[in-house]
Amino acid sequence: MDIRLGNGYDVHAFENGDHVILCGIKIPHTAQLKGHSDADVAMHAITDAIYGALAQGDIGRHFPPSDPQWKGAASEIFLKHAGDLSRSLGYDICNIDCTIICELPKIGPHAHAMQSELSRILGITTERISVKATTSEELGFTGRKEGIAAIATAALMKP
Repeated sequence: MDIRLGNGYDVHAFENGDHVILCGIKIPHTAQLKGHSDADVAMHAITDAIYGALAQGDIGRHFPPSDPQWKGAASEIFLKHAGDLSRSLGYDICNIDCTIICELPKIGPHAHAMQSELSRILGITTERISVKATTSEELGFTGRKEGIAAIATAALMKP
């Protein structure tokens, strides 16, 4: 049995806007996240965790931000690619654990919808996906409400 663990980390700053997209869910907010794609910081961290477990680099290796075709792209494309690559290499995704770090917006009311969306994209049950949040107690850039960070772990297994 081959068991692999990977971690991912991502940050995006806020800019003018009226919503954020986290784990594929559009959440009303007083700002949006700035990025080359849709800036889904949580989905980027999860995608990088899967790539890391596979020793396949990061999102930038597979979807370079210098390539204009990815401008404004939905992060679902990146996550689906990572999940498909995992399966093509013979690995099952055992579980995903993602922590979103922000003061606002509040994540709890949206966590179940986020799990469901990730489940749909990756083709695994919601019981294998954890989405949770914490604040940074008003410290650092997330505490000053300048952006959002996310960390994720992926466990993969080849039977």
